[in-house]
Amino acid sequence: MTRFRGSLGISLAAGAILVGTSACGGHDGHDAASSAGDGKPSASASVQPSAKPSPTKPTPKGPPMLLNTITPMDKSTVGVAMPVSVIFTDPVATSARANIEKHIKIATSVPTTGAWHWFSSTRVDFRPETYWKPGTQVTVDAEMTDVPNGNGRYGTHGYHHAFTIGDDNETTVSVPGHSMKVTHNGKVVKTLPIDAGSSDWPSWDGTMAVIDKAAKVHMTSCSVGISCDKKDKDYYDLTLPWDVHLTNSGTYIHYSDGDPYPGHSVGSHGCVHLSLADAKWYYNFVKQGDPVTITGSPRGKAAGDNGYADFNLSWSQWLQNSGSGQITTATA
Repeated sequence: MTRFRGSLGISLAAGAILVGTSACGGHDGHDAASSAGDGKPSASASVQPSAKPSPTKPTPKGPPMLLNTITPMDKSTVGVAMPVSVIFTDPVATSARANIEKHIKIATSVPTTGAWHWFSSTRVDFRPETYWKPGTQVTVDAEMTDVPNGNGRYGTHGYHHAFTIGDDNETTVSVPGHSMKVTHNGKVVKTLPIDAGSSDWPSWDGTMAVIDKAAKVHMTSCSVGISCDKKDKDYYDLTLPWDVHLTNSGTYIHYSDGDPYPGHSVGSHGCVHLSLADAKWYYNFVKQGDPVTITGSPRGKAAGDNGYADFNLSWSQWLQNSGSGQITTATA
């Protein structure tokens, strides 16, 4: 089954985020006690050296630059395939992107080769060339004061963001083999029977980092454009348990009561089905950013911005949409 989510990272970052929290002032910078009505200095003003003049607040250069979401969350622990993903409320001009990248500084506890990539005028991701090293501490320092977006908006303040790369948990799904291999720090911990997408509704191939997970998800065929006709054989309207979210287009690994004993067919609408016990175990095992690689499906790879499928792009493809190119991170 599949379910659509209209915006990336909704469950991971709350609301629109202003780049900086400083208000921009409307003061004229004059102290009312410093001059008399005739424009000449008053006596009282000249004998009050301890009086504090009203501070002059900076005049804003333009409307503030806003961020819709930032992932991963501050102080979180994520998987080795998790990018830093920033979504702007308003478009960033091509001419401004390299400068914005240089002002969002990535530092790590171990030197890491990486780069930013613009999926659109409003989304930019940072990922390493290869998976993060487990245990890496990552900090994001955005020095955004007065930084322009090229379309008349400006950052108003800096912010600090930090997260940790956790254990290397990787999942490989074989569609023709009806199996799913799960590893922990390079060692196989389980091989589970699965069913994947049908020939009519094949699963995505490629590597997708886990977006999030939920103990229950309401899934409907109408929400993903499969069918809104209750008489159609492909129609469904279900609430299913132990759901691990892989793509914005609605791919999950989960239990399906229509396929309780997987391992023998390809009958889903693109999701990966596990048994109830296996789905619960897997739900408790994985975390955001853990890579899931699906192989043997005829559909092709998921687009890089269909969730966090960043590693579906080769390194050369990734660098093509980078404003400032490849960097080696500073050590924190």
